[in-house]
Order: sequence, then structure tokens, then C-alpha cells
Amino acid sequence: MAKTITMRIDDITYQLIKLAAAGERRTISNFIEYATIAYLTEDSFVSDTEMVEILEDEKLLKSIVAGNEEIQAGKYRVIG
Repeated sequence: MAKTITMRIDDITYQLIKLAAAGERRTISNFIEYATIAYLTEDSFVSDTEMVEILEDEKLLKSIVAGNEEIQAGKYRVIG
């Protein structure tokens, strides 16, 4: 079921979104949905090439494992 959201953006951002939507022949609402989905599915994940680099970096992997163990042990502090 579709949801309605309200966003507050400045005039410059609105004009950029409006222009981009027109360039894609989309409504502003559809463009925001499209751009959000594109970001979440593409930009939020590493590429296969990046993943190979990560998996080949033993020092990085050890650091990730150690960090995960500290999280599991509650040895962390949230700074906000």
C-alpha cells in the first residue's frame, strides 16, 4: 500500500529535483521514489570488485572480526 510522506527542502533542491524529474519524464514524486530506490540498491552496497579487494585484505578482515567481537561483548560507545 502506498504511503504519503512530507518533505521539507529548500528552493534550490526542489528546482534540481524538478529538473531531474522532467529530464527523466517522471513526476517529482515518482522521481524521488526512483532515485531513492536506485541509491539504496546501488550506492549502499559495494561492487564485486570492491568486495574482492576487501576479502583479500587480511589486515582489514582481522580488524572487522575484532570490531564485531567487541560489539558482541558490548565494548562500544555510541557517540551522537
